[in-house]
Amino acid sequence: MTNKTKLTDRRYVVPFVLITTLFFLWGFARAILDVLNKHFQDELHISITQSSLIQVTTYLGYFLMAIPAGLFIRRYGYRYGVVFGLVLFGLGSLAFIPAATFAAFLGALFVIGCGLTFLETAANPYVTELGPRQTASSRLNLSQTFNGMGCFMATLLVGGFLFREDGGSTDVSVPYAIMGVLVLAIALIFTRVELPEITQAHPSPPEGRDVKLPDASCNQTSLPLGGLGWAFRFGLLALLSYEVAEISINSYFVNFVTGTGWMSKLDASRVVSLALVIFMLGRFLGSWIMRSVRAERMLLWCAVGTVVCMVLTMLNLGTLSLVALIANYLFEAIMFPTIFSLSVSGLTSAQKKRASSLLMMTPIGGCGFLLMGWLADNTNPFLPFIIPLIGFAIVLAYAYFLTNHTSKKQG
Repeated sequence: MTNKTKLTDRRYVVPFVLITTLFFLWGFARAILDVLNKHFQDELHISITQSSLIQVTTYLGYFLMAIPAGLFIRRYGYRYGVVFGLVLFGLGSLAFIPAATFAAFLGALFVIGCGLTFLETAANPYVTELGPRQTASSRLNLSQTFNGMGCFMATLLVGGFLFREDGGSTDVSVPYAIMGVLVLAIALIFTRVELPEITQAHPSPPEGRDVKLPDASCNQTSLPLGGLGWAFRFGLLALLSYEVAEISINSYFVNFVTGTGWMSKLDASRVVSLALVIFMLGRFLGSWIMRSVRAERMLLWCAVGTVVCMVLTMLNLGTLSLVALIANYLFEAIMFPTIFSLSVSGLTSAQKKRASSLLMMTPIGGCGFLLMGWLADNTNPFLPFIIPLIGFAIVLAYAYFLTNHTSKKQG
């Protein structure tokens, strides 16, 4: 791979830009949960464990809807998958207006989670196909950068609104109502544009490699994992582990820094916004570096960084632990798109649609925050980081496996 390799083809520029806007939207929607969690704890007087149902409910939508979303997209195509996902997303957001109980809010979040599943199941594999396979990871990281931008904007704007100290309104339905109207307007736009359906008759070699990873799968392609290979299965486990780690950290961040007495809720929302800016910049940087560095090697370096950061955070070293926690956002930034693109590399277009629906079940890892919340309620603020530490360790094992296997083949 060289720096001269094109990121995308000219004919795909418009579809690439349109699809990339969706990454911003679901990043915004998912990041709201990180401040909504603490808001409901204070307003409804519930524990961290109870408030973790926010994450559980939303990401349960991913788990239950991922395979149906994949089947829908395989039958009707990417554009209809996007439109249907946006409609569900918008309706779920508007459902916050009449909601008056915690259960009603959870129901609305479940609908949003189902909508986001359609968006992610369509957009992630679609971006990997909008250009040369050698730059698939770089291209997906660039799109995912706007996901990070959405996360940053959500915690900054919604956090500032919900944790305001001037005595003004903190009605949680306000930001969701605005988001719902905007999302439905974007859905209307997507009904008017054409997204080219890309077909690939034969699988291409794994990205950036001239060797084929061994495939231990059977030919029973009717089974969920049939025909996708053991390399994909390891990638599926790695992505699930990453989601457990990433979502748990984001969900626990405000609780952690306020529980240790390090800062107020408003300051915490600002600091997590700063961390998400670092996250976004990490994806920009990673997208650029991976145009000349193999994706699996980049993943290995970053996985080592996340493991070190989690260990330093758990050791309760004061400011150093806080710095390590924030630095973790830089190292984890490239993980989701990189693991995703490596997992589907070498699959046909039809296989990618099926594989994507399985990969989009992995946000169920957000339910790991339930265990993290229980540890926080029953132990100390630092021990819960054992959960993301285990998750990043599995990603490290996956990256080591890919790097070591490729090195042996090239040797």
